[in-house]
Formats: sequence, structure tokens, C-alpha cells
Amino acid sequence: MRDEQAERVEWRVTGMDCAACTRKITAAVERMPGVGEVSVGLMAEKLSLTLHPDGTSRDQIEDTVRRLGFGIAPRGQEAPRKKAFVLPDAAPAAAVAPAAAPATHGHDHGAARGQRWHRTAKGRLVVMTGVLLAAAWAFELLTTAEWGYWAFLLACVIGVAPVAKRAFAALRMGQPFTIESLMTIAAVGALFIGAAEEAALVVFLFALGEVLEGVAAGRARDGIRALADLVPKTALLEVNGKTREVPADSLGIGQVVLVRPGDRIPADGAIAEGTSGIDDSPVTGESVPVTKGPGDGVFAGSINTEAALRVRVMREPADNTIARIIRLVEEAEEARAPTERFIDRFSRWYMPAVVAVSALVVLVPPLAFGADWGSWIYRGLALLLIGCPCALVISVPASIASSLSAGAKRGLLMKGGAVIEAAAKVTHVAFDKTGTLTHGRPVVTDLVPAAGVDEAGLLAVAGGVEAGSSHPLAQAILARAAEAGVAPLPAREARALVGRGVEAVVADEPAWVSSPRHAAEQGGIEADAIRRATALESEGKTVVAVFRARRPLGLIAMRDEPRADAAEAMAQLRALDVGAVMLTGDNPRTAEAIAGALGMDHRAGMLPEGKLAAIREMAAQGGVMMIGDGINDAPALKQASVGVAMGSGTDVALETADAAILRDRVADVPALIRLARATMGNIRQNVAIALGLKAVFLVTSVLGITGLWIAILADTGATVLVTLNALRLLAFDPSKRG
Repeated sequence: MRDEQAERVEWRVTGMDCAACTRKITAAVERMPGVGEVSVGLMAEKLSLTLHPDGTSRDQIEDTVRRLGFGIAPRGQEAPRKKAFVLPDAAPAAAVAPAAAPATHGHDHGAARGQRWHRTAKGRLVVMTGVLLAAAWAFELLTTAEWGYWAFLLACVIGVAPVAKRAFAALRMGQPFTIESLMTIAAVGALFIGAAEEAALVVFLFALGEVLEGVAAGRARDGIRALADLVPKTALLEVNGKTREVPADSLGIGQVVLVRPGDRIPADGAIAEGTSGIDDSPVTGESVPVTKGPGDGVFAGSINTEAALRVRVMREPADNTIARIIRLVEEAEEARAPTERFIDRFSRWYMPAVVAVSALVVLVPPLAFGADWGSWIYRGLALLLIGCPCALVISVPASIASSLSAGAKRGLLMKGGAVIEAAAKVTHVAFDKTGTLTHGRPVVTDLVPAAGVDEAGLLAVAGGVEAGSSHPLAQAILARAAEAGVAPLPAREARALVGRGVEAVVADEPAWVSSPRHAAEQGGIEADAIRRATALESEGKTVVAVFRARRPLGLIAMRDEPRADAAEAMAQLRALDVGAVMLTGDNPRTAEAIAGALGMDHRAGMLPEGKLAAIREMAAQGGVMMIGDGINDAPALKQASVGVAMGSGTDVALETADAAILRDRVADVPALIRLARATMGNIRQNVAIALGLKAVFLVTSVLGITGLWIAILADTGATVLVTLNALRLLAFDPSKRG
């Protein structure tokens, strides 16, 4: 055998509408020679596997998938794009996927992306069986019951033929217990006992249920796919002062594009020139435009609302924030929730058990008690239909898909069902301070001018000393001066005094911005000012003294302020019965001031290993969620039950943690927990609906109270109810309390 490396191959598969479809493809493909690491994504419509060159060919894999009734084409292959079918009350669905949709082949098991329901194989089957059923009823009314029977028989045979074909294909691939096989056995069995009318109705209801499943699956995907449409297809590229229109996907890092007012930004980048309001709602869900200027980052798909901007491209088009969000959410389904894995295992033996019980219902009463064969065959077939696990199998993934979509639209990203289930069980939330609870940059909070000095004079001297410095405190002073419209005095010969402050010659006279202790040593602060500085420091603020030679000018206090919604977020967590603690490396005085104002516990002076130990300690009392910036808190984020990175689309936020909050809002933390809890509640409702209806109709079928068409209607009805219940999550707003 040639010693060649196996390669990873991907296809786009259309027609999958529930987890049973993914399992069917996985089971058929993974048994083929040279195939390994098979992964089938329902939401992403993706089949990926490792293929050895000496094993199965790509054509053989594609043929196998088509014989199962699905469409397949290599990922990226273009396909016709048409408007998607939506339910009557639904908002129009987005029809464009992140990657181009494939053409469909063979007997497509469901709707190709964006294809109207009646143009799909399932849709055509519904229309055909419905017409045949109506024609048979009309024929029966116009002729005799005997001729009507043959009309219903013909309708049933024509309708069940494509279903039987898929069942036979699955049987040849070692999968005897599929939904199609149960349906085929029930329909054919009903014909043998003379129940042709009910058999035809059963086939019609089954086909209708499959169409509704396909529509629902498409709706669950649309929320994520809609993001792909937000990135413009073209961009105005600037070269040597001239602009020309180019495809947005051809942009390269470092190029500059012109973004006019009202245009969408074509790539992730940084503003090179101009200031304007930017609507980031496509990425972060934040509806209020944010004013951004030179150096500020912008996202592909955001809207420039006010003035022309020149934006320097910082990411390749295929790696922009929206593309990465789409990939993250599509791939999140691979991290399946424990509940979903349990139901998956349960359904593996559930269907064979249903077939066995149905056989016993058919055989035992006639053989053991001399009961009528026809009646018990009929009841056994009804039980077989009741046993279809469609509703149960789709109950969890439908809720997870809807939850991921609802969260992504609001800047809340969770990497799969396992994360959602863990987040729903959280009892403690640990926050990093800097950049999480606070903005991560100090701002001036207090100006205390000395006698005979006004605030403008204080800022003019301090700004002159700090002019040109990149230190965060210097930037805070300069920002406050600019905000007040105060121009710093001209300065020269600025130099840092290590551990003490900065001095410079300002307006031809020496001036200092230093710590209160150094100012006291130089006679640059008065006794009352020393007491005021101590009081300000007790509030967790950093205080500097501004003075000239033996002449105090005043104090400036600064602090990295909590985010505006931090206190409200803590109140919401308390309402959810979730404890909150701040873990920070800051000194205890600053930590106590911040935590006290927010009404939360705190632990100060912590190194990364200290945070890790604190997370382990809290984990012993229940689920722990850690909120950090995803970089220096990496060990604690990994140790927590759920690690959440705060940051507007950073690599770390999207790729390192279990979840990400894109809007930099602390209040999105309780919103994330609310969404997770709502999702798990929805899943419990779905499982109860699926199992409850089956239990009721199982009893009524065995007792002969309900028949075949009621059985399949119950199964289809349960599937529809479960799906509609899951779709309610698309409209769920986790930011609303209660």
C-alpha cells in the first residue's frame, strides 16, 4: 500500500432535518473502507471525514449519501438560489449561507437551501400523495367502495414507493431500524389487511410531517445565515488617491477602503481617517451607534451612519468577525449536551424495542388466546407508527439550534449544547475586574484645585507635563483636558521620575505631576490636600498632585470606573439566585471600593494561580462561570464550568473560551444564564411532549381505541409541536428580567 497521508474532505449535504438524518449518514459512511473521523453537522449541513487515498473514493461516498435520499456536493460548489419557504407567521428567512450552497442530486431528502417547499422531493411527495388521496376519495364517492379501495391502494403504493426505496437503501447499508422502514412496514401491512384508505392517509401525513420538519430545520438555521448577507459584496478600494470598486472578498490586509455614509463596512479593520457613528448591531446586537475615530476597530457588516471613513483592512475576508461567528455557531452543535447524548443512546435501542413489542402485540393474542388476527395486526401496525422517534430525536437539537441562533443575534455566543447545559446549572459567577467589570482604562473622577487656581489652569499645567506620554494616567488627564476644551501649556524637557511621577518645563517654569508623597517632600501639597488625597484613595482612586516649585496647584483623582450596567447586572444575578465575586490582582482598598459599590464579594491581590484555586473552591459548591478577558485569565477560564470571554469579536473571545459576550455589557452575563435556563426548560417541555403523547396513544392503540391514521397523526403532531416549541426560543429576549 502506498504510504500517503489521509486528507480531510468536506461536502455540503442538503435535506437533513433532524438528528436521525445525521446518524443515518454517519452510520452508512463510517463503515466504508479508508474512511475515518466522520462528522455530520445538521445546522451547518456539512459532512466531513478523513479519507485515505487507497480506500473509498469521493464518488462512492457521494453515491452512498444520494442513495440515502440526500443531496451532496463538495463544499463551496455553487447552486441555484431561490427564496426560502417560510411559515405564514414567520418573518422572511435569509437564504444565503456563509459558503455557497451545493446543487442537489438524486432523490433529495429535503429542501435545498432557499428552495420553495413544493419544489423539493418531500414537497412533491406531499402534493402528489395529497392529490392521489383526494382523487381516491372522489373516485369512491362516484363509484363503488370496491373501486374506491383500488384507488386508495394505488395512492398508497405510489406514495410509499420513494419512502420504501430509502428504507431499502438504509437496510443494505446495515440500518434496518429507520423511520422509513417503520413507515414502509406499517403501510404495506395495512394494505395486506385491507386498510388501504388508512394506509394512503398514513403515507400522506408522514410526508407532510417530513416537510414541516424540513421547514423548521431551515428556520432554525436562518438566524445565523442571515449574518452572511450583512457583509457587502463590493468595496471601494483606494489606490494612489483613486477609488475603484472591487469584490469585497478580494481585499487584502493593509489595503484602504472608502466607506461612505450609509454604506456597510466591507472588512474587519481600523479607521485610518475620519470620525463617524458606527452601527455595530449586526455583530454585537447593540442598536445604538457608537462614535469611532482614527485607530478604532470596526467590523465587517457594520453600518457607517454619518461621515465618510477610510478604513484599513486588518483581516482577510474569510476570517472577518461575522464569518467566525457563523463558523463558531455552526460547529457548536458538535459539542452536544449530555441530555442530547442520552437521548441519542436511548433511541438506538428504542426503535428495535418498538419493533419487538409490535411483533408481540401481533403474535401473542392470536396464538395464545385465539384472538382475531386482523384486529391485532392492525393494532401492532399502529403501535409501530406510534414508536417512530421523530419527535423525541428532534426535541433537543431543535432547541439547541434555536438557542444558539437567538444568542448570536444578541451578541451571546455559546459553543454548543454542553455549554448551554452547564451554564443553566451555574450557581456562582467569578469576574475579573480590569476590562470586565470596569472599562480597563482610568478616567478622571475628581479635580481639586488649590486656592487661587481654577480647574482649567490645573488641567493646562498637568496636560503640559503629560503631553506625549502613553501612560494610562497621562492619557486620562489629557482626555479630560480635551473634553473640557483646555489646551495643554507648551512644555519641554519632560522626564519620568521613577516611582514618583513626571516633571517638565511648562510655560518656561518647572512643573510636576507626582504622587502625593513625593509632592509632600517637595512642598507641593498642603495639609488639607493630603487629607483629601487620603480620602480619595480610600475610595479606590489613584491621586496625583500637580505643583510648581513650592507652589501647590491641586489634585487630580482617577479611577478605572465600573461599567454603567455592572451594578444592575449584580442585582440581576442575585435575582437569579447566583452568587457573584470579583477576583483581582489589585490592592484590597481598590478592590473593596469597586466591589462595595457593586454589591458583590471580592478577593484582592490574586495572581493567576490564586484565581485558579478560587475557582476550584467555588466549583465544590456548584457550577461556576468565570468572566474574563480571555488572555491573562486563561487558566481560570478553563477551570470553570463555563469560561466566558468579554470582548468585541477578539480572537480570544471567539476561539478560547466556552462562550463569548460581544457587547462588553456586564448585564449580558445574567442574560446568558437566562438564555441557557430557558433552553433547558424548553428541552424538558419537548421531551415531555414527545414521550407523553406517545405514552397516551400507545395505550389507546393497543386497546384498539385509536387506529393507524391517528397514530401517525399523533407522531407527526408531536414532531410539529416539539419543533414549534423549540422555535419559540428564536424570539426569546434574554435581556428581559423574569
